[in-house]
Amino acid sequence: MDTQLDKAHRFSSHHRNELEKDTLCGCFYCLNIYSPREIKEWCDNEKTAICPHCGIDSVIGESSGLPITELFLKEMHKVWF
Repeated sequence: MDTQLDKAHRFSSHHRNELEKDTLCGCFYCLNIYSPREIKEWCDNEKTAICPHCGIDSVIGESSGLPITELFLKEMHKVWF
C-alpha cells in the first residue's frame, strides 16, 4: 500500500482538535470537499468526524499535510472502500 495513503488513513480518526483549526476537509467515501464547520456529528467519544454529506467517518483535514483534492480522495476511496 502507498505510504501516503496509509498515513492519510491515520488522519481520518481522533482528529477533532486538528479539524477545528482547518478551513478545508474532504471525505474519501463520498468525495465531497467542504469546510469542517459543516461537521455536526462526531463518534469515538466526540473525536472523529462524521461526514455531513454521507454519514461515514472518512474525513481528512488539511492539517494532515496531505492534498485535499478530488484526485487524492478518489485514490483513498479505491484503497479503503
